[in-house]
Amino acid sequence: MKDNRHVKGGAWPSVKARARNTLMSIAFLMIKMAGRPVLSRKIKEEPNSLGKYVEKFKLFWKNYLYQSFLATLAVLVVLLFLSIEQAVIIASIGASAFIVFAMPKNVTAKPRNVIGGHIVGLLSGSLCTLLPQPSFLYSISAYSLAVGISIFIMVVIDTEHPPAAGTALGVAMKGFSLHVAIAVITSAVILSSIHHILKSSLKDLT
Repeated sequence: MKDNRHVKGGAWPSVKARARNTLMSIAFLMIKMAGRPVLSRKIKEEPNSLGKYVEKFKLFWKNYLYQSFLATLAVLVVLLFLSIEQAVIIASIGASAFIVFAMPKNVTAKPRNVIGGHIVGLLSGSLCTLLPQPSFLYSISAYSLAVGISIFIMVVIDTEHPPAAGTALGVAMKGFSLHVAIAVITSAVILSSIHHILKSSLKDLT
């Protein structure tokens, strides 16, 4: 009876303690081993970051040149419609060209977003030109409101296109012009048409 009590009261707790210590050691070893490859990957990646870019350029240099040329050509066509005085509008179209040709798989590069977004920008900017602007504070408030309204409408109707907020700002600052409206919509259609026709040959470059 003494031996049994000894086993139950003394030996058994020591067995449990040894088992618990063993399991903790194994768990610690597994965590340590799992974390090691992550650290080694970071160490390997950091010094070779330049090599990574070089390797990427070797793989996709044709797409870099091809898609940059398409963007150049598209913006050239846009400049035939817009005058240099409309620099703010030109800047927003240039930003659209980047999205369409550098990030063609992105949702904001879809024709619905490019065309729809710029139409929203035109309407938002035109609406804010109707607000009275007797002072500088009123003017900048109207310009800011044009951007806010354009963002609100774009996210509500799923036509998110960041450069279109620039179109809203440009129209609000320069005032509505039928010439500018036609040029912006035509530019958006040209960009979207090129994107749609050459979609299979375009790659995300970012």
